Amino acid sequence: MKLERLDKIISLQFNISRSVARKAVFSGRVTLGGQVVRDPSMRLNPEESDICYEGQAVEYKKYIYIVMNKPKGVLSASNDKRRETVVDLVPERLKRNNLFPVGRLDRDTTGLLIITDDGDFAHNAISPKKKVSKTYIAELDGAVTDDMIKLFAEGVTLADGTACASAKLERVGETEAKITITEGKYHQIKRMFGVVGLGVNNLRRVSFGGLQLPEDLDEGECRELTSEEFALIIDK
Repeated sequence: MKLERLDKIISLQFNISRSVARKAVFSGRVTLGGQVVRDPSMRLNPEESDICYEGQAVEYKKYIYIVMNKPKGVLSASNDKRRETVVDLVPERLKRNNLFPVGRLDRDTTGLLIITDDGDFAHNAISPKKKVSKTYIAELDGAVTDDMIKLFAEGVTLADGTACASAKLERVGETEAKITITEGKYHQIKRMFGVVGLGVNNLRRVSFGGLQLPEDLDEGECRELTSEEFALIIDK
């Protein structure tokens, strides 16, 4: 692993700015191997160094991966001046600089959402080329027909001429359906159902790749992914 500056390590792991981290080092609030260090530019391997900030040990993680059960009415964004975002819901113990949602769920859509600070992972997870599946449960204002199932499998063309890839549509109840897509176009599922004359009353994402929405997460709650769960998202 490449060496990192001490102030960068402190900033990243404790969700503070680089300037605050530098001041902490200068003021003697950071130790290395039990000894106070005052050089914020010192470079070291964070995975092999005994660093403490204000008495708290650094448990270094290059990136963090969080699974959330997104509630209705919250923006899938990092920040917004007027409205609450999914990153606002992340508890302080999990917060890092530069957190963002992997893809977007509409404001009124609920369910499984991944939040991270790993840009490469996010790119792969939402790239159409990777064909990572996302499954939703949709409550509709009408019933799904066999013709609709066939059309979705062939690939729906939206009202504006946008072509969608093949999607799997399954009946769950009289006016409830499960739909699996490998894309993430703007309001895609609502627009797809609009083509066949159905409105979507509620939409909930229940899986992302092989990862299922954890049963232990209530709406609005989140936790860090386990390594086993992380491995399920993208089939490498």
